[in-house]
Amino acid sequence: MGAGVALVTSALTLAPAQPVSAFTRPPPGFRPFNDTIDGYKLFRPEDWIEVKGSGNDVFFRNPSSVEENMFVSISSPSSTKFVNPRDLGTPDEAAKKILAQYLNEFMSSRIGVRRESKIVSASERTGTDIDGEPMIFYDVELRISSYATKNQYGLTEADRPQSLEWDRVLSSTLGVANQRLYELRFQTSADEDEADWRARYGVMKDSFKPFDVDQSNLSFPLF
Repeated sequence: MGAGVALVTSALTLAPAQPVSAFTRPPPGFRPFNDTIDGYKLFRPEDWIEVKGSGNDVFFRNPSSVEENMFVSISSPSSTKFVNPRDLGTPDEAAKKILAQYLNEFMSSRIGVRRESKIVSASERTGTDIDGEPMIFYDVELRISSYATKNQYGLTEADRPQSLEWDRVLSSTLGVANQRLYELRFQTSADEDEADWRARYGVMKDSFKPFDVDQSNLSFPLF
């Protein structure tokens, strides 16, 4: 018996220590969101409402602003295998791909709709993963405005005057884990107080950390 206890004690002593991620307390007004199945974590505004059935991995919206929301999407395990966001090209090249995707999502069959868009910024930064190791992220900011006419069937352009129907700032933060591309998307009205929404998104962006999980447990996206 004594020898058995000694062996167990020796095995426990010699076992390699497992990395433990330090808990970081969220700033006031935020709470942790940790998806241990798909492998990512972030801080999200505590008063935002989760929307089910959006087709994204998770979706939260601001109850005080109909145009402000955030969600996380993840590439399919069966699609391109990613090492880091550079697999999309440079930040500018990635931004062009994201903008094209947004414009496709916002495509309208209505007559007399016009969209204006631009890439506000695109950059690479080195953040940290959940263990504090360096991790590459891409940050992209876009602006898309939509103009429409109330008189779709006017005979001339003068009969179909267009007016602004919405003007939005759309931001994406890209990271890679499990050979999959993780995208945190944030959307807000361009009319919102810029300092306010930038501070809010800054917390979400800086806390967004994809991490490796058991590949057999990865769920497939719904889109």
